Amino acid sequence: MEKFIIAADCAVRVKDTGGDGPVIVLLHGYLESIEVWDDFIPLLSPPCRVVAIDLPGHGISEVKGEIHTMEFLADVVHGVLGELGIGHCCLAGHSMGGYAALEFLRKYPDMLSGLVLLHSTPNADSEAKREQRQRETDLVLAGKKELLSRTNPPKGFHNENRRRLKKYIDELADQVMITEDEGIVALLRGMSGRRDLNETMQKSALPQLIILGRGDEYITPDVAEAMLVRQPQARVVWLDRAGHMGFLEQPGETARAILDFMAC
Repeated sequence: MEKFIIAADCAVRVKDTGGDGPVIVLLHGYLESIEVWDDFIPLLSPPCRVVAIDLPGHGISEVKGEIHTMEFLADVVHGVLGELGIGHCCLAGHSMGGYAALEFLRKYPDMLSGLVLLHSTPNADSEAKREQRQRETDLVLAGKKELLSRTNPPKGFHNENRRRLKKYIDELADQVMITEDEGIVALLRGMSGRRDLNETMQKSALPQLIILGRGDEYITPDVAEAMLVRQPQARVVWLDRAGHMGFLEQPGETARAILDFMAC
């Protein structure tokens, strides 16, 4: 079932499978929407009740101002859960969705049964990454977001998967073009200014799962390994044939890792 919910004074599109199973909430990444989960949700439901949210500025959720901080996204997720009557859930965030999930952990830890980072990191942006986000912001403001639609989606996939999964790459490219420019810019600014949450993860007793891809060009294995040194408490799953989109590249393995984690 899909519907709109007003959460943190923002109109948000939500997909909810319903059911009585444990709840997992899926938060998509940058330049994505809830449609990115269409083929993955059936691998989790049943046994889980799955909720997916169009984060503000993406999909067809509302854009609220010139910057969408990760704290704001966490507040929106909190509001959605309240409207759905969900008091406890496992939160799974892909890339940017993971940044929002980490802020949710910082602000609302008592509502979580577990945290899953899908190709995401608690690290703040490096200076080089902030410069890259500014370049993307400038492209969008100059009316050239079609360049993002051509370059970003293929880069998300392991080079061995790009031909096989061209359907997904094309769909993601289309998603870029229909995403409002203001929403892209607001989220780029929010990601660029986010805080380092390594300590928040380290000090939390919450069960944590980090899923990473050996062929990820955004969070490269060397960067991921350095991050994992700081997170010894987390369970880690490496996908050997995936890039940054493991739930599309190796969906069965990703779903099994999440379901096993939620059952522990």
